[in-house]
Amino acid sequence: MSGNFDERSGAVPCQTPWGHWYQTMEEVFIEVQVPQGTQAKEIQCKLGSRNIALTVRGKDIIKGKLFDSTISDEATWTLEDRKLIRIILTKTNRDAGNCWESLLDGEYSAGPWVQDQMQKKLTLERFQRENPGFDFSGAEISGNYSSGGPDFTGLKK
Repeated sequence: MSGNFDERSGAVPCQTPWGHWYQTMEEVFIEVQVPQGTQAKEIQCKLGSRNIALTVRGKDIIKGKLFDSTISDEATWTLEDRKLIRIILTKTNRDAGNCWESLLDGEYSAGPWVQDQMQKKLTLERFQRENPGFDFSGAEISGNYSSGGPDFTGLKK
């Protein structure tokens, strides 16, 4: 298997006015389109365990309370090609059932279809971790996948 599960299975993005965000079991990724030629000195980015504030050229882009807690010491942001800001937040709760419904508390919510696809992807990611010899990246699932999918721990071998 080449590449990790996320690279092989693709992302399920939630579109926003400034770009999009998506998630894995462990991380939340935020990609913000900025005017071509933006320089790092024109960006202020504050990443706390429960809050985020991103300002570009004096204009607030994202500001508020995150949907859930993150590990602030592991949060990073980069400016790529002077036109894309990529922010990576590490989730505190890394269970497959911890599918963020929105980026901020009450803002940038994933619609029902996107939320459904995100939950399916996190469940498949969990299956991949539990069964490293198999490739679930192209798998389709249906049924009970919300809250991390079915619980097979009580089954006897």
